[in-house]
Amino acid sequence: MVDLTRAQESPAFPAVARPTVAWGRPKPGFFGLLLLSVTVFYIFLPMIAVFLYGLATTWTNHVTPDGYTLAHWRDSLADGRFRVVLGRSLALAIGTAVLDLLLVTPAVYWQRVRNPRIRPVIEILAAIPFSVPYAVIAFGLLPLSGTYAPSLQGTLWLLLPAHAAVAFSFAYWAIDSSMAASNVVGLSEAARTCGANVATTLTRVILPNIMPGLASGAVLAFGVSFNEVALVQILCGNRFETVPLYTLNLLKSTDADFNSLAVMTGITFAITLVLSVLVVSLNKGRAAAGGTTDAKGAPA
Repeated sequence: MVDLTRAQESPAFPAVARPTVAWGRPKPGFFGLLLLSVTVFYIFLPMIAVFLYGLATTWTNHVTPDGYTLAHWRDSLADGRFRVVLGRSLALAIGTAVLDLLLVTPAVYWQRVRNPRIRPVIEILAAIPFSVPYAVIAFGLLPLSGTYAPSLQGTLWLLLPAHAAVAFSFAYWAIDSSMAASNVVGLSEAARTCGANVATTLTRVILPNIMPGLASGAVLAFGVSFNEVALVQILCGNRFETVPLYTLNLLKSTDADFNSLAVMTGITFAITLVLSVLVVSLNKGRAAAGGTTDAKGAPA
């Protein structure tokens, strides 16, 4: 029998050098850079205009403000009503995001791993906020809460679950997509083989792998709650004034301070931008960590 190992090493079977291909990101062309520049300009131009208006002394006859001052920012931040409204909106949005994560994550995990038959039901529930206006949902909650829990009307404890309900769709699709990409069924089977129970599997195996989806869902739920006005106005009114309702009241008042309105809009945009950057950074870090494994799952 011929020794294949020695035959491959012999001069009769010279080793053939494999060509190496250097993979890299394609360089964007001129039209790609032009399109990107136009898009960025189109998105940021209104925000820049709002920010400049919050710094302007007057803005009448020129493309740029006639002068600049920080008095509008100082006066707005010193206003007690402004601070209360901002803090209230942040607390409501954070509570909505946390409540949605606590409700959606176990439900999505259960329907993917244990009971796939409930998936159509959850998807129908997730489609309701897209098909029913928020005002209709609010007017439906008023008689329901008035009959069974009248003490909740006009309070945070009615507004919080209402916001969690309308933000449920956004958190659901983000978390569901992350679980599908992470193959939670295979991870659960592997954890079960190692003797882990459901709680250990969910907290130590599933959650670390779907962290980008959780972050994206939390940011989406936060944004929905922070910028929602119909539910707040119908369910609570001025008894629980939030940023959108505060802005609406400023616009309707006869002595509206549009510079303060620009300050509030700038703060809202800054909060949303910071959260978006955090999510992108988290997803980028997870992608970089995942890129260190080869096709067999072993470290590269």
